[in-house]
Amino acid sequence: MTDLLWLYWLLVAVMVFGIIGAVVPTIPGISLIVGAIFVWGLVKGFGSVATALAVSVVLLLLSVAIDFLATYYGAVKAGASKWGQIGALVGLVVGLLGLLPALPVGGPLFGIILGPLLGAMIGELVYRRDLILATKAAIGIFVGSVVGNLVQGLFAIFSVLIFLWTTWPFRA
Repeated sequence: MTDLLWLYWLLVAVMVFGIIGAVVPTIPGISLIVGAIFVWGLVKGFGSVATALAVSVVLLLLSVAIDFLATYYGAVKAGASKWGQIGALVGLVVGLLGLLPALPVGGPLFGIILGPLLGAMIGELVYRRDLILATKAAIGIFVGSVVGNLVQGLFAIFSVLIFLWTTWPFRA
């Protein structure tokens, strides 16, 4: 039991990093938690993590859906057009991989936050040519995305708690 203690706590640390990643874009979130649970299953047997792994996989799938739906709902509630939604997606990709990561401070984090916001605004400006509507749509998409990330954070915390509850202290 003591020979695996270091691995257990290392995996818990990875899961804590996964909780942070569920809220902060660019860092793997619940998928990192699922991976850590899978590794513990390889070591201790999958019977010991069946519940935690099943719950975490379901929450991973739900978090992807909720992230998409929250962003979409924020866009719809703010009156964003398809152009704004496409602009947000393009902004996300450009912000993450394009120019914004080259910034001396913030890099990809700024890109992931500012990219969709600016992309939605540009998309709406191209389509509607109204700065007020474009700003409203961009903020709606941004707020929806933030809400989705917060829900993912709660799912990640729940996944880790289930793992700790079902494996503490190395239950067979």
